[in-house]
Amino acid sequence: MDMDKNAIIEALEPVLEQMGCFLTEVTVSSGNDIEIFIEKKEGIVEMEDCVSIDHFIHETFSQDEEDYSLTVSSAGLDRPLKVFGQFVKAVGSKVTLSLKGGKRLVATLKAATEDALTVTYTAREAVDGKKKKEMVAHEETIPMTDVNSVIPYIEFE
Repeated sequence: MDMDKNAIIEALEPVLEQMGCFLTEVTVSSGNDIEIFIEKKEGIVEMEDCVSIDHFIHETFSQDEEDYSLTVSSAGLDRPLKVFGQFVKAVGSKVTLSLKGGKRLVATLKAATEDALTVTYTAREAVDGKKKKEMVAHEETIPMTDVNSVIPYIEFE
């Protein structure tokens, strides 16, 4: 029997709220491989958070009856931001935006609403009266409908 993704989400949401976490994604494959991705409202997801969710799911849904495998993980730095809470948490951080039309830019996320992202970035551009291109600062509000993906930007120093 296939696990009901909505039943998992319904069961999890109050528990996650008590833990100061939120759900970013739940996937259930045709073979009942369940993947649950969570994020902390503040701070980082700890191993204990994942273990608590694992125990909760095993207590709530019988593995003998449902025959499922379970993976619980943090959303991870390399995964695109998917839910509004992630965008809010990322305000002030650098992100890589992929926009419709193929444009990509690395920017600092200044604000996030359900409908748009406000970002700041610099670009090398021609400036009137100058021979060389110069770095020019921009602030832009981009409608979410123009955004393909947003991924945290990882800088190595």
